Amino acid sequence: MRIGVLALQGAFVEHISRFSFLGVETSEIRKAADFGEQFDGLVIPGGESTTMTKLLHDLGMLGILRDLISDGLPVMGTCAGLIVLAKRVEGGVPCLATMNITAVRNAYGRQLGSFETIASFADMGDVPMTFIRAPSICDLGDDVEILAVVNRRIVAVREKNQLALAFHPELEMDVRIHAFFLDMIAGN
Repeated sequence: MRIGVLALQGAFVEHISRFSFLGVETSEIRKAADFGEQFDGLVIPGGESTTMTKLLHDLGMLGILRDLISDGLPVMGTCAGLIVLAKRVEGGVPCLATMNITAVRNAYGRQLGSFETIASFADMGDVPMTFIRAPSICDLGDDVEILAVVNRRIVAVREKNQLALAFHPELEMDVRIHAFFLDMIAGN
C-alpha cells in the first residue's frame, strides 16, 4: 500500500513518519504531475486552510484532487484538511467541497485555545488528541458518521471514502487513527 500526502505546507512530514512506523510507503504530492503516481489513499494535513486552498488553485491541483476524491479515492483530512474537504465553511469559502459537513474555523479559539485531551474515537476506545486552532463540525449530512465528540463538539467524521478530523493524530505517537485510515482503504 502507498499513501499520497499533500506536501504543500503544514504537518505533512509528521504524517509520513506515522505511516513509515506502520511500514507503509508514502509519496509527497507537491504538484499536479504527482497525481500521476500510484497511491491507494491521500492525506490532506493540518496547516493553514486558506494558504492550502490558494496553493491547490495556483498549482492546478484543485480540480484533479476533487475528481479523485469524488471517484472514490480514500482521503483523510486533519484540522485544515477537514476545512478543505467541507462543503460548507462558516465564515469562509469552501475549497474541495466533497464532504457533506459544515466546518467551523477556529472553533476552540486561536492559538492560545490549543489543547490536548484523550477521548473516545469510533470503536477503538480512548485516543490522544491534539487540537491547534482547531475547527469543529456543526452540521452534517445523513450519510456522515460521527466518530468522535469533544466538549459537545463533533471533531471526527466519516463519509464513505472520506475521513475528517479536527485534531492532529500525526502529532501523537499513537498510530491507531492512521491504522484506522489504512483499514478504511483496505475495505474500500
